[in-house]
This record gives sequence, C-alpha cells and structure tokens, in this order.
Amino acid sequence: MAEDLYVATEFTPRGGFTDGIEGPACDREGNIYAVNFARQGTIGKVTPDGECSIFVELPDGSIGNGIRFTSRGDMLIADYTNHNILKVDMATRAISVYAHEPAANQPNDICITDDDIVFASDPNWARGDGQIWRIGHDRRFVLLERGMGTTNGIEVSPDGRTLYVNETVQRNVWAYDLSPQGEISNKRLLIQFPDYAMDGMRCDVEGNLYITRWGKGTVAKVSPRGELLLEVQLHGAQCTNITFGGPDGRTAYVTVADNGNIERFRVEARGRHT
Repeated sequence: MAEDLYVATEFTPRGGFTDGIEGPACDREGNIYAVNFARQGTIGKVTPDGECSIFVELPDGSIGNGIRFTSRGDMLIADYTNHNILKVDMATRAISVYAHEPAANQPNDICITDDDIVFASDPNWARGDGQIWRIGHDRRFVLLERGMGTTNGIEVSPDGRTLYVNETVQRNVWAYDLSPQGEISNKRLLIQFPDYAMDGMRCDVEGNLYITRWGKGTVAKVSPRGELLLEVQLHGAQCTNITFGGPDGRTAYVTVADNGNIERFRVEARGRHT
C-alpha cells in the first residue's frame, strides 16, 4: 500500500515548546532537537517515538535558534542573544563557545558544508536588513555580505556548490555560487513569493528546497531552478524551521511556533543533511 506523501500530522503535543521553537536537527540515532522546550533557553530532545525532554540548559542568558550537526557529530547552535555559535559535546553535554562575534546583529539560522564550514544568517528586525557570515575551521566570523533584507533561512546545496539565503520580510530567496573555500559569488534571485513570510529551509538530496512559509502555515517545495513544485499544508500557521530524519531520511520535521510543537510529513527524496 502506497504511503501518503506531503500530508502533515502533529508529532509532539501542543504547548510542549514555547513560541520560540526553532532550529530542528536530527542526530545519528534519529532523535530530533529543537530550541526552547518547556521554557526559553533550553534545547529539547524528541525521540523517534515522540517522547520529549530537556537535553541541555544553555548558559548565561543564551537562547538558541538554528541547530546543525558537524561531521563529527557535535551540535552547533546559533545563540542569538549572546552573538555566539555554541557547541555541545553530545556525549558529555558540555557546552562551549565555538565562535563569537560582537558585531553580529543576532546569529539566526545556520547551515554547514560537508567539511564543516558554517554559514549564518544575521537579520536586524528593527531596521529590516541583514547580512551573511561564514565561520571557517579557524572558528572566526567573516562577513560575506551586508545591506541585504532580513536574512533568515540558509542552506547549502547537496553538491556543495550553491548557497541559498532567504529574506523573510522581502520574500526573496537568493542563490550564490559557493567555492570549496566558502567564498560566494554570482548572486541571483531564485524565487520571490508574493505574500506571507519565510523562515528556515533545507535541501533534499535532489537539490529541492523546502521552505517554511511563516504565517501561511505551509512548507513550499522549490526546485533548483526556482519552480514552485508544491506546498504542504500544516496544522499551525507560524512554521519556523524544518529538518529531515527518520530511518530513511525521508521524514520532514517542522517546528511550529503558534502551536508550540513539531509536525511531520513524508517526502520522496531524503534530506541532504539532518
């Protein structure tokens, strides 16, 4: 019997996370992690069966946003209040500062290449603008572009040759050529939406982008050529971010702020990164 694809169901109970729920990522055992479980400043862990608990408490007033895992399995967290990228040792749960940049507005969402070069979006919501940073193996922030719109969702293509960045308020998704050293060039508009907003996004292995449409309550699937292929209707309206997981990598998990929970749906191709 064929499974239902692109049909969202609620995975965790409503209200388990705060309305700051964001940044989902899956570890190698299939557990899902998202920020602000039970209260602000935590990282929540959700087992493949949907059992929720606090994994770590962040220190010193830190509040997380985007989460990604390195090739070694360490968790990286964009800490927007303290202008950090934090690192969590998954075995000991020890938290350290991976990189710090006082000139950043607020590291918001992050993505990572296969060889662990990190990119961070950095919006200034009050001014309505933003920028992009790179954090290389030396763990230093390098400013790649300023004077953009409200940069938010950010992702690397599965071949590592394209960086995608969206602007929430302006509703643009930009594509850049990406060099092996993490340099960007040849900026071009991939797609612009006529309404609502955007938040986090992830690629599947075929290069399609899954983009959370904040306020609309959908996840848009967009081809590498900028074609809108479909939209998945969610139960909540304020979807903030997305990741892929499950035994075959074909389950999409979406964080939803207005319901304080995670929804999920099945897709055709596995995610590029969990």
